[in-house]
Amino acid sequence: MRISSAFDGGNIEIVAADSCDNIRLRIRADHQSHYFQWFHYRLSGARGQACVMQIENAGQSAYVDGWTDYQAVASYDRQHWFRVPTEYADGVLRIQHRPEQDSVYYAYFAPYSMERHADLIARTLQAPGVELIPLGKTLDGQDMDLLQIGSPTEGKRRLWVFARQHPGETMAEWWMEGFLQRLTDSADALAQDLLSKAVFYVVPCMNPDGARRGHLRTNAAGTDLNRAWENPSMETSPEVYLVREAMERFRPDFCLDVHGDEAIPANFIAGAEGIPRWSERHAGLLKHYLYSLLQASPDFQTELGYPVDAPGQANLAIATNFLAEQFDCLSMTLEMPFKDHRDRPDPAQGWSPERCRQLGHDNLTAMAQVLPALR
Repeated sequence: MRISSAFDGGNIEIVAADSCDNIRLRIRADHQSHYFQWFHYRLSGARGQACVMQIENAGQSAYVDGWTDYQAVASYDRQHWFRVPTEYADGVLRIQHRPEQDSVYYAYFAPYSMERHADLIARTLQAPGVELIPLGKTLDGQDMDLLQIGSPTEGKRRLWVFARQHPGETMAEWWMEGFLQRLTDSADALAQDLLSKAVFYVVPCMNPDGARRGHLRTNAAGTDLNRAWENPSMETSPEVYLVREAMERFRPDFCLDVHGDEAIPANFIAGAEGIPRWSERHAGLLKHYLYSLLQASPDFQTELGYPVDAPGQANLAIATNFLAEQFDCLSMTLEMPFKDHRDRPDPAQGWSPERCRQLGHDNLTAMAQVLPALR
């Protein structure tokens, strides 16, 4: 029996692995940070054996409430991910599974590797009207890629969509797959109509270094990128610094930041209600988008979500708030669950890559509805 995580996005530390029924593990914290919750590892040589894997430091993780009603995912082929029995008690997360094959992978959510990210960029660039704007390098030397989709002629609205500031929130890039597939589909009438009126600026992965390192929340310097928008630097947050520079060149009329939430078992949107310049116009645009997405997606809801900031109390280091204030635009954060979906549960897969992709597809419908009102 062997446990390993020395691969793209891997994260686990082995305390003891002498017996299948008492495998003791710990999650490694993000580099130069106290955050941890993401895990991703391979178990080999345990076919047909009843395995009990105990993550002993789960009680010290970043979002302990995330373990309630949570089930880990597993895969034999790294393509299809299914849920396995998981329970949390006394600070320990226990995963139980009897593998049917010689090798099986376990993870916090279906992983999205940097190899798959490279394939997504390359595939999207094959579509007509898509250009790559290289922004620069991360601290680990990876490319920060910006996709420009559509022709930037005068009068067109500029829509910015970016994902995975927090690298362990892999559902955000699964969402990107569905979004980009529809946006670049020449046979999709809605997408083609949108591209006649708007240009999209898309960053599918804001945090390549954290993604490859197997981090939950931070980049290579231990910086939470979604707390760095007010004062980014090339030394600690080059990803935000470079994207902000591009936003000054291609000033947004719309921003959507795609994330995942550990505790809430639903899809929801957080707005920028607490910014100093919040107005009835902002409120009307947000309401319009929420209503449109409710009509487009049975997986979206507005009952569960984050508390709304009091007037003037928004944290301007957060992307959604900073961008709404800086560019006077509709700016939102979309959150998806790590757990199963409360209103439409799926015992086999829970919230899954397939449903992430569908929600990305559906958001384009909501964007089309709100586009005429953006300015």
